[in-house]
Amino acid sequence: MKFLSLPDPFCLICRRGLLSLLALALSLLIIHPAVADTATANPTQLFEIHCAGCHAHGGNIVRRGKTLKLKALQRNQVASVAAIADLITHGKNNMSAFGDRLSADEIQTLAVYVRDQADRNWRSPATDKD
Repeated sequence: MKFLSLPDPFCLICRRGLLSLLALALSLLIIHPAVADTATANPTQLFEIHCAGCHAHGGNIVRRGKTLKLKALQRNQVASVAAIADLITHGKNNMSAFGDRLSADEIQTLAVYVRDQADRNWRSPATDKD
């Protein structure tokens, strides 16, 4: 009597992971050209395109203590716009450098955006009650 052979669960997980990774890579290839002139894009768009993959809502999916929240920026000595711009440009440890992918204006725009968002604790303007 022949038994029905079921696929190895690990192989299914690997296949799904690879398919997800492939889908992400393809989406980046498709999305990136759609925003051909990111210099004119607003800061939110720049952040969503280049940063939100790891830093959604000011968090960090790679290193828990390296968020973009104000206390973490201060603790890690990158709370100024200049320090944030330098980090975006040159990267550090697990963070990739973006100096070869973004213009100086885009980097400055992102640095100002990150600091502004950190000052608001990454709340949307609609929820601010100032």
